[in-house]
Amino acid sequence: MFKEPKKISKSNLYNFFKTKKLTDIYKLKNLPDESVNSLLVNEPYKPELDDLYRLYQLIKINKRTTILEFGCGWSSLIFSLALSELKRKYKIQNLRRNNPFELFIVDNEKKYLKLTKTKILKNWKKLNLSNTNHFLYSEVNMTLFNGRISTEYKKLPVCSPDFIYLDGPDQFKIKGNVNGINLNHNDMLPIACDLIKIEYLLTPGTMIVVDGRTANARFLKDHFLRKWFYKYYEEYDQHIFYLNEKPLGKFNKKQLEFYKR
Repeated sequence: MFKEPKKISKSNLYNFFKTKKLTDIYKLKNLPDESVNSLLVNEPYKPELDDLYRLYQLIKINKRTTILEFGCGWSSLIFSLALSELKRKYKIQNLRRNNPFELFIVDNEKKYLKLTKTKILKNWKKLNLSNTNHFLYSEVNMTLFNGRISTEYKKLPVCSPDFIYLDGPDQFKIKGNVNGINLNHNDMLPIACDLIKIEYLLTPGTMIVVDGRTANARFLKDHFLRKWFYKYYEEYDQHIFYLNEKPLGKFNKKQLEFYKR
């Protein structure tokens, strides 16, 4: 099973960002929130500091090696930092992990992919980053999955992630419709089926974190067929899935043992 980050005080949260040389992110916490009926967001969302800290800790204490991120932003920088620190500490030996300490980002907005790439490069030397990052643009279309209206990315990166962060796509940039329905409406909810489609490509021990998107998390929970442990953290509005199955073979067994060491 995965390890859970400990709750952190406000003062320690500041010290965390200060120690990691990320005080510029901490200062952005006072930016105004988006209104409940914001349809199109023209600027990146302000950083949610508690969420970023938890994501960093989930990667570090569970020794994740390959991250697949749907959507991009401040989390991408935090993932790059955590993977770089793990890369300096551990060597991947005798494991079937051909993309060790790599981050795969897929997004349906070129603008935010470019901003995120610039953000990471800007902080590369200051944060001593050393991991490999991949950026993939993909359109997202309306589709049917088992008769249920949902969305799907046209392209996905080729990788075997052991950590997946679902914070995309932007529902207001979805192409097409199903029976006249598109999610480009304030009252609609993001429902992506991509993780269900690749479920049997994932190895035991894989973690999925869904940021908010409760309707999407419930959609996944109802349609997943394998043995997933699921928990909702209301305080952080985070949903965590953990693929709690026996190893597929000796390589997957070694991978699970690596996480526990």
